[in-house]
This record gives sequence, C-alpha cells and structure tokens, in this order.
Amino acid sequence: MLKPDWPAPAAVRAACSTRDDDGVSVSPSYASLNLGDHVGDDPRAVAENRVRYGRMLGAQPVFLKQVHGWGVERLTAASRDGAEADACFTTEPGVACTMMVADCLPVLLADRQGRVAGAAHCGWRGLAGGVLESLWTAMGPAMANEGDQVLAWLGPCIGPDAFAVGAEVRDAFVASDAGAAASFRPAAESGKFYADLQGLARRRLRALGIHAVDGNDGSTAWCTVSNPSRFFSHRRDRVSGRFAASVWLA
Repeated sequence: MLKPDWPAPAAVRAACSTRDDDGVSVSPSYASLNLGDHVGDDPRAVAENRVRYGRMLGAQPVFLKQVHGWGVERLTAASRDGAEADACFTTEPGVACTMMVADCLPVLLADRQGRVAGAAHCGWRGLAGGVLESLWTAMGPAMANEGDQVLAWLGPCIGPDAFAVGAEVRDAFVASDAGAAASFRPAAESGKFYADLQGLARRRLRALGIHAVDGNDGSTAWCTVSNPSRFFSHRRDRVSGRFAASVWLA
C-alpha cells in the first residue's frame, strides 16, 4: 500500500493500493488485490478484496461505477457502491472517496483545514471533458472556493513513455488550452503522440489555482505499464484487475 507523501492535515487520510497487497484473487490477470467488480474476476474474490481494503484503510471505501465522464457524487455515511460518477467528495468522517484505476490517473484533493476531501478518475476523456473542474465546483463551497487552500496528490498512471494516443486526443486538450501541446511529443508511428497524463492534470489544477500538487511526477516509478509487479495495467495486459486510491476524513 502506498501512503501519499503530501502536507495534508491530521484530519485527512489517504492511501493507494497495489496489486500485491494482501488479496485473494488468483488468476494472473487479477492477482492479488483486484478491487474491480467489472473485469471478469470471481465476484466472491472481489468482495473479499474490498473488505480487506476497507480494513487496511480503517474507513469505508465507496466504489463508484466509473464511466470516463465528469459526473460528481457527494458521499455520506449512507452512500452505497455503484453510483455512476467519475468524481466524488465528502465532508463526513470515515467515508473514503475511492477511485479504481489501471492506467488512468487518480487525483485526490483535500483542503488544508481538513473540512472536505475528494477524488477524481482522470482518463484522457474525463480530464479533457472537465472532471477536475466539476469536482472543484462541487467541493468549492466547503472550501470557500480558495485554490490556495487545496492540496492535491496524483497517484500512479500510465507514463509519458507508454501512453501513445491519436491526434484527436491532443486536439481535445489543445482546443481549450494551447499550452497543453507541451504535454505531447510525436511518437514513432505517424499521427501518434506520447501524452503526459499527469502533466495534463497538473495544468488543469494550476488553472484552478491549485498549486500544492504532490505524488506522480511522470517518472518510471509511477508508471503502471512499467511496473507489473506493483500495478495493474489495462494497456499492458488487456485483461486486468484494478487498484484504487482513496482519501477520507478521520
């Protein structure tokens, strides 16, 4: 389990699972702590893995039905798994905002006073479509809409040397931010580009006034594709489990 190194207050807790944490999934595609219930794994194994993950956190993780969109769900102690959204936040203690990933970027947010915590699932579609902006808008009233009072942590994702995309992906970002072109470089295949997903997320966060950003810096250690013993990767394996990043209030 990864423990985010960020200057969050004592009231804010966060964690990110790895595939080799203490899980019960046995197939090579899912071993061992697969938290995804939509990827073909034994449902009983996934259910047990989720129970174990909650014990590791010491909080109740809420798992969303993520659809690569930008919907936001407000979580409470009564929330149950399965709401369709790609971001969530809470002001209640013990409720873990949780994002499942296997190449997409999990982004965790919290305010410096420990009043609110949130998380977003940032694949390229959601990121380009405004999932971080939607989460910021939803969380903003609880933080007095002050970006300098917000902390962000970026989890593992597909790295900039592995994420080859078509020109339409580059165009989707550059259309609203010409400077985003710096996060793409030409690939060997004609018409393809390597995209720096964490770099694109950092640009979006800065535009919101959020400058205290820790975690994934685009280096190989954070790349899901490059670290098969630690992270699930759909791009690498095609059939793959999911790990998760969570943030909650103590």
